[in-house]
Amino acid sequence: MILAIASGKGGTGKTTVAVNLAQTIEQDIFLLDCDVEEPNSHIFVQGNKIEEKDFSVPIPKVDEDLCQECGECAKICQFNAIVSFNTVPLIFPELCHSCGGCIKVCPTKALSEVEHTIGKISIYKNQHITLVEGKLNIGHPMAPPLIKAVKKHIPENKITILDAPPGTSCPVIATLKKADVVLLVTEPTPFGLNDLKLAVETVRELKIPFGVVINRAEPGRDLIENYCQEQGIPILLQIPDSRQIAEFYSKGKTVVESMPEFKKEFKTLLEQAMLLARRQ
Repeated sequence: MILAIASGKGGTGKTTVAVNLAQTIEQDIFLLDCDVEEPNSHIFVQGNKIEEKDFSVPIPKVDEDLCQECGECAKICQFNAIVSFNTVPLIFPELCHSCGGCIKVCPTKALSEVEHTIGKISIYKNQHITLVEGKLNIGHPMAPPLIKAVKKHIPENKITILDAPPGTSCPVIATLKKADVVLLVTEPTPFGLNDLKLAVETVRELKIPFGVVINRAEPGRDLIENYCQEQGIPILLQIPDSRQIAEFYSKGKTVVESMPEFKKEFKTLLEQAMLLARRQ
């Protein structure tokens, strides 16, 4: 089963839910940190790093001796990653989507592909948890290729948890594709509700079963519950607004590690998520 943890906004507690679930499952599992612009699952898993490798994507390179300065490469590029004003093309690696179109249309074969490093993939091992983390190079805007590379580590016949990026843009879509079920983490605030609605629309468009986890829940703050009731969305877990939990989190400790009574809550959450996946 592939279980994705997502949210419409940052800071709601996606990683909190992901790492606590990982520690609750009493079998070998994979935790993939797909929030490649700001990965932090390793803070809580704290395993031994067993592998680290650079990740590269192909980008075009110009052979000026062969180039006729025709500009065909610039015309086909929809992302303005290659520009020519009847001159030798100028390439912007950060904008390139590695589609190879410019190379195919070049009449003199003046363009070839070279590898351009955009980030790293690290693998950690901590008891039954294998953590695969992608880390995008600072300043690089293209997260989806690295996310797809991280997801290539999804094993067969093991539970895999995907810690998704925040929001509803391309990196989130790249993470959620092929997930069996999604847990949307939110908070009982107007901003939390607004961004939850966006996340719900996205997951419904992808046709993936989902439920909601409310973090920092407080009695009387029921705007999320009211919305979920109206929309027929199951609320699978409510994590209380607790100073004690916040203090443990600030020290890199998980809830189930520091407050074992919550382990049962996260086991129930996993069971409910599996039921949602089976109903698909």
